[in-house]
Amino acid sequence: MDFQLSDDQRALRSGMRDLLGAVFDRDRMRTAVERGGALDRALWRELGAAGFFALRLPEEDGGVGLGLPEAVLLFEEAGRALLPGPLVATHLAAGRVKGAAEGAAVVTAADGDRPVAHLADADAVLAGGGPLDGEALRAFVAAARPVRSMDPLTPLHLPPPEPVAGGPGRVAVAPGGVAGRAVSAPGRAPAYAGRLRYEAALLSAAEQLGSAARTTDMAVQHARERQQFGAPIGSFQAVKHLCADMLARTEPARAAVYAAAVTGDPLEIAAAKLLADEAAVRNARDCLQIHGGMGFTWEADVHLHLKRAWLRGATGLTEAEAEEELAAGLGGAPPRSGSSAAYGPGRSQAGGGA
Repeated sequence: MDFQLSDDQRALRSGMRDLLGAVFDRDRMRTAVERGGALDRALWRELGAAGFFALRLPEEDGGVGLGLPEAVLLFEEAGRALLPGPLVATHLAAGRVKGAAEGAAVVTAADGDRPVAHLADADAVLAGGGPLDGEALRAFVAAARPVRSMDPLTPLHLPPPEPVAGGPGRVAVAPGGVAGRAVSAPGRAPAYAGRLRYEAALLSAAEQLGSAARTTDMAVQHARERQQFGAPIGSFQAVKHLCADMLARTEPARAAVYAAAVTGDPLEIAAAKLLADEAAVRNARDCLQIHGGMGFTWEADVHLHLKRAWLRGATGLTEAEAEEELAAGLGGAPPRSGSSAAYGPGRSQAGGGA
């Protein structure tokens, strides 16, 4: 099997990098930071028009008709650019939630009891019982509690701990004595089941991969330009080792992510998520170290990659969950309930590479 990218895949990746460079350059990223992470609807529609969300929908349904390997390439570029927003949830909602494929709707996910990203901007929420929108969504948003996010580009809300009025279900009396329709807090159940759970983890891993590659480039560029004792700091052995370690983490993670996109195997996806999470976090930390004191400042972008990497590592398949998946798969041991036994190894039909 040829794992080299095809010419079409290279063109797709290059086109997305060019697009993001035009619509979400550093100035716009910093503007988004100052806005507190509020989504730019015009940018969301630009992504929709470019086919970012409809990439894997069949052409007869208005999509692009490509596969998971191509989606991984786009999400890698999104991670490289620190593109904000619930990209994974909206991509997976294409064809399920009206307007998601075109970028007309912002869709986020309530996954267990974890904080929900960009809830205030969402037009729908993927939850265990199905997408929430309309009255049910408004009731859920009203009952959720905003919490401080480590990432200034990702506002977070804690899902309500109790059923809230406004959604489908049994009739209940809401706080304050107003009768209404009750909706179970979607944070009680995973947002994704079966194959979607692993696809969400893989797309998140692709974003982590893009961030790891970007911080490697930032570190190498700074090491070439920064002078100390009359020489570039990149000529010092300790700095060389840090940059080499960053590359040595990025490339195995890239191979794992690309291979998992081709096979669709749950265990390979779990391994890819583990490697990509480690590469994103540790590379950002080493990049910050190479930048020295200026790396800790608000004006530098290094801390934004580190904070986003920490946040992504706590979503989808976390480190502990991925390790459980891999441990369950060793020696043919029966997987625990809800793990990779949910579906068997898949095979991408996208062709020619990752």
